[in-house]
Amino acid sequence: MHILRRRDMSMWSLTETVKTSAGSAAAGSAGHGPDLVLAHGWPWSSFSWHRIIPALARRYRVHWFDMPGYGQSEKHADQRTSLDVQGEVFAEMLDHWSLSRPSVIAHDFGGATTLRAHLLHGCEFEKYVLMNVVAMRPWGSEFFEHVGRHVDAFAGLPPHIHKAVVEAYIQGALVNEIDPDDFAQLVAPWLSEEGRGSFYRQFAQADERYTEEIEPMFGDIRCPVKILWGEDDPWIPLERGKALHERIPHASFQALPGVGHMPQLEAVDRTLEVLAEFLGSDA
Repeated sequence: MHILRRRDMSMWSLTETVKTSAGSAAAGSAGHGPDLVLAHGWPWSSFSWHRIIPALARRYRVHWFDMPGYGQSEKHADQRTSLDVQGEVFAEMLDHWSLSRPSVIAHDFGGATTLRAHLLHGCEFEKYVLMNVVAMRPWGSEFFEHVGRHVDAFAGLPPHIHKAVVEAYIQGALVNEIDPDDFAQLVAPWLSEEGRGSFYRQFAQADERYTEEIEPMFGDIRCPVKILWGEDDPWIPLERGKALHERIPHASFQALPGVGHMPQLEAVDRTLEVLAEFLGSDA
C-alpha cells in the first residue's frame, strides 16, 4: 500500500491558464498514460485531489482544473458559475486538451457538471467514477438555502467572521481529521475580496433544475460507472448514493465505512485502492 509523503504534494500545481466561456480557468496535468480528468466540487478546488494525484500519475496522464469562480481561477462580480455553465466549461476543457474519451473522476458538484457534459454536450468518457456527488434532487441544506436568500447580508460580513463561516462550513463535510495544512488550503481561496464574493454567489446561483434536467437521462450513460461513497457523509447521505445507483443500473457501487464527504482526503489509500481496481479493470 502506497503512503503519500509530503514531498509528493508538489505534483499538484496550476501551471496553465485556459480561457473559457465563464472566465479563465487555472489548470494542471501530470503523468503519462491514458488520459484521466479530475472534476472537483463545491466548495473545493483541484487542490482537493492533491493527495491522490501522485499515485494516479504513475499510470495515467492526469488533468485537473479549478472551475471558474473557484480556487485560483477567475472570480468577478456578476460571474455566472452555476451547474449549467460548469457543464459547458468541462466540455470546453476537454476540447482544449484534445481529449476525445478520457476517464473521469467527479466529486460533489463535479458529478452534476460532468453528467451534463456527457448527457447534454456529447462528451465521451472511457470510465466514470462518481464520488459523493451532487446528481439528484433534493440537494443543499437549510443553511445552504438560507445563505442563498440573504447573499448580500453574508457578503458584508467582516473578514474574520467570514473566515469562521467558511471554516465551519468546510469542517461540516468531514468526519475524519485531515492535515491542518490541507484544511487551510481548502479555506484560503475564499478569503480574498474576490473569493468572498464568489463564495456567496455559489449559494445564490444553486438551482436544482440543472440536475432535474438530466435525471431522466441517467440510464443513457455510455460508459462503465463506479459510484463511490463515503458512508458517513454529513452532506449527502449514503441513501442518496444508493438512489443514484438505482438510476444507473449498469453502475457498480461501493461505500467506504467511517468516511465522510471527502474520501480523497479522509481515506487516501482506501480511495486509491478502489480507483485502481475500477480504472484498471476491463469493465
